[in-house]
Formats: sequence, structure tokens, C-alpha cells
Amino acid sequence: MTDNLADQGGAGRVADEAAIQAALDASYRGWKAGDADAMVAVYTEDASAIVPGSLRGSRAVIRDSMAAAFAGRLKDTSTSNKQLSIRFLGRDAAIVVTESAILFGGATEAPEADKVNATWVLEKRDGRWLIAAFHSSPVLVPEPAAAPEPVPAP
Repeated sequence: MTDNLADQGGAGRVADEAAIQAALDASYRGWKAGDADAMVAVYTEDASAIVPGSLRGSRAVIRDSMAAAFAGRLKDTSTSNKQLSIRFLGRDAAIVVTESAILFGGATEAPEADKVNATWVLEKRDGRWLIAAFHSSPVLVPEPAAAPEPVPAP
């Protein structure tokens, strides 16, 4: 789903959307390669990332935490990312919402319980779209409905 602002010109937004997708794809490729430097190469220097239990307040902090994770529990992982929407905030900012998950052990799909809703804020600096902020929150998986209580026979 895409929300293009008519007053900003459709053709320009199409090019911006492609550039935003390219920035996200570059970050995803860095993750898949286990390369923290490549993953954050498309982040602004003052980027922030919020994941459950952690605030990472700069590209350097994000890079260091991801390097440690790629050497440990996130070694040989990739991600699944389904873009749900993109919304432009003026000419040089956009919000992208994805449904994402970490894929372990060569998996190609994640269980519903492992999925997160992610918000990406991108900023166009010097003609280049960069990730300025990331936030993720677990997708709430509905609890199965409880079976109705049996009605005693009369």
C-alpha cells in the first residue's frame, strides 16, 4: 500500500519509493551477510533503533550491537520483510511500516508468534535516502478461543 502526496508529483514519488526500497534492501542484505557495517551503511549517523528492551542511539551503537549479535545468537540468520505501507512526510521524510521477522537456520518463513511490526523512518540527506529511525514491536497473535463450557444435560 502506498500513500503518494499529489502535491509532490507522482513521478518523483515513484523514484523516491524505489530509492527507499533500495536503502531497506541494502540493510537487509547486510543482515543476511552478517555484516554490521554493510547493514548500517544506509543509516544516518544519528540514527536510533528501538527493539524490545533496548534503545540504540546512534549508527555506531547500532553497528556495535549488531556486530556482537551476528557473532552470537544472530549468526547465519536472515530476515523476512513485507512492506505494509509507505507515507511521505513532506519532500525529505518517509515512514515505512513492515511486518518483519528474524529467520533462523535457513528458514524461509517465520511462525506468526515471531513476527514484529516495524516502523522505519527515512530521511533524504544530500539526495540520498537513509534510515533515521527503526522501531519494532511484536505482532499480537490472537489467543485461540476457549472451547465453550459443556452444558449439563437436563
